[in-house]
Amino acid sequence: MIVLTGATGKLGSQVVDHLLRRLPAGEIGVSVRDPGRAAALAERGVRVRRGDFADPASLAEAFDGASQVLVVSTDETGETAVARHAAAIDAAREAGVKRVLYTSHQAVAGDSLFSPMPDHAATEHHLAASGVPFTALRNGFYAATVPLLLGRALETGELIAPADGPVSWTAHADLAEAAAVILADEGRFDGPTPPLTAPVALDLEAVAALLTEITGRVVRRVVADDGEWVAGLVAHGVPEDRAALLLGMFHAARRGEFAVATSDLEDLLGRPATPLRSVLEDHYERGV
Repeated sequence: MIVLTGATGKLGSQVVDHLLRRLPAGEIGVSVRDPGRAAALAERGVRVRRGDFADPASLAEAFDGASQVLVVSTDETGETAVARHAAAIDAAREAGVKRVLYTSHQAVAGDSLFSPMPDHAATEHHLAASGVPFTALRNGFYAATVPLLLGRALETGELIAPADGPVSWTAHADLAEAAAVILADEGRFDGPTPPLTAPVALDLEAVAALLTEITGRVVRRVVADDGEWVAGLVAHGVPEDRAALLLGMFHAARRGEFAVATSDLEDLLGRPATPLRSVLEDHYERGV
C-alpha cells in the first residue's frame, strides 16, 4: 500500500487523483489531520486514517501496512517544520516501509537565502540518515506563487516587487503527476531526483510581459526598494517575520537559486510541462 500525507492539500490531492488512475483504490491510503475532509476519498475506496505530524503517535496507525509513504512537506518553517518532517520519517521507518518519499525543492541548500530551503536540506539529511531507502522529490518552485506576487498589477499597470531573478515556475499538476509516476514505479529514483522543473525560467519582467499579452492591459515591471517593500507589507498587516521570509525569496532569486530549468520533468511525464502562461490564463479565467 502507498500512503500519502497532505492528501487534502493542493499538491497531495492531485497526487491521489493520479494514483487512482494507475492503481486500485485499495492500494492507496491517506494520512490526514481531519479524516472528515477526506470523506470523498473514502467513498472512492481509499483508506483514510488520522495522522498528524504534531502527534507522532497517530502516525503509527496511519502508516500501518504501507510499503511506501509520501511525506508532503508542511507550510511551516524553521525548527518546527524540520521536527515534524523528522517525526513523519521516523514513524514511517518504524512502520517498516520499504521507501519514504519527501517533497523537497529544486533549490534545497543549507546556505540558501530563502529560509524554507535550509529546512528542506535538514529534512533530506534526516531522511538519508534514517536508514530507509528514500526519494527526495526536488520539485520546482510552484507556479501558483506568481499570482500572489502580482498584487494590484492589473489595476495599477505596475508589477511592484523587489529585484528578483529567473525562476523555473512549475505547475502543481505536473509535479503531482510526477510524484504519482514515481510512486507507481517504485525505486525509479534512489535518493534525490534531478530538478523537476519547467524547462524555462522567467523573471518578473517576463511575467509582466505575459500579463500584458494575456489580459490586454499594459503591465510594467517596477523594482521596489527592499526596505520600503517590507514596510508596505507590514503596514498592510503582514507579520514582520513573514515579510522577511518573503523578501528572502527575492534575495535567493537574485542569486540564481531558482534558475535551474531542465527537461527531466518533461522526460518523466512524457509530455511538455505546463507553461506559466497556462497557469496564469487559468487563474484569470476563473476570476481568482
